[in-house]
Amino acid sequence: MTAHDTLIGVFASALCIPESPEIEQAEYRAIPQWDSVAHMRLVAAIETAFDIMLDTEDVIGMSSFAQAKNILTKHGVHIA
Repeated sequence: MTAHDTLIGVFASALCIPESPEIEQAEYRAIPQWDSVAHMRLVAAIETAFDIMLDTEDVIGMSSFAQAKNILTKHGVHIA
């Protein structure tokens, strides 16, 4: 499984939404399930799945799937 596939699975699981390619278009608040509690669940799931520790700036700045990919890249995770 690629890091990209893992990230899609993490988003689906943390936000309780079906795993699909549409997740790549996910944005905070555009998905009703993505509230502040789900956001923290997502952060924790990303940290666990990729064995990284996000800083406060990353947590606040992660407002979309695309931004999550950028943050992971910053932490050395290659997302194709």
